Amino acid sequence: MRVSRETLAEVEAIAQAAGAAIMQIYQAPDFAARIQVQTKGDDSPLTEADLAAHHIITAGLQRLSDPQLSALPQLSEESADIPWRERQHWQTYWLIDPLDGTKEFIKRNGEFTVNIALIHKGQPLLGVVAAPALQTIYSGACEIGAYKAGAPIAARQDSAAPTLKVVGSRSHPSPDVQAYLDTLGKPYELVPMGSSLKLCLVAESKAHLYPRLGPTSEWDTAAAHAVAVAAGAEVMTLDGEALRYNQKDSLLNPWFLVK
Repeated sequence: MRVSRETLAEVEAIAQAAGAAIMQIYQAPDFAARIQVQTKGDDSPLTEADLAAHHIITAGLQRLSDPQLSALPQLSEESADIPWRERQHWQTYWLIDPLDGTKEFIKRNGEFTVNIALIHKGQPLLGVVAAPALQTIYSGACEIGAYKAGAPIAARQDSAAPTLKVVGSRSHPSPDVQAYLDTLGKPYELVPMGSSLKLCLVAESKAHLYPRLGPTSEWDTAAAHAVAVAAGAEVMTLDGEALRYNQKDSLLNPWFLVK
């Protein structure tokens, strides 16, 4: 299955519209009152901004100019109760995280994203990661390439650097990551970052490695996974297999490496 540049541009516009809605809340004088943090079943936070972005994205994808793509099923973090008995028959679908990095959003550090991915046979074909507070957007698709704010990006452009730049979670540090880094046998610099931006840093060669040795959900990674692969990076499980989507009942990813 192939996607067009036109489709990529349409999805970018949808992500930017969702980001604009998030920023209206983020920049509001009464931000603290408006976020109205709720707790979901997995103890992750949910805000008014998550829901506003969710509605914009789901409606926008249904209006895509390609009727085949607009009719595809959608799986969003905010509508993730679709049972496996239904999902297991999906070959192609949209996978969405309307506001990835809600903790970063609540902290107002800017490191949150809107994630939209097109999945086909377990692989992300297209991904858009909008970072509205940082005023940038990453996008990528198979056979099209990867971009940051419209400019081409590529992974592995600084592979000979003497110090390895390793990106890690700002809000979810893991002792397993430290144990893994101790085995590298090479000097490294740890770069903290929130949300799916971690994969994007590898995609644009601002980091060499992102080891995720902790829990993530499929919607957390899919869009940036597509960008990273389009940029020439690899997203692999610890067994050396490509990270795949919608292969099981659980929507949790295994541990993985991006390099």
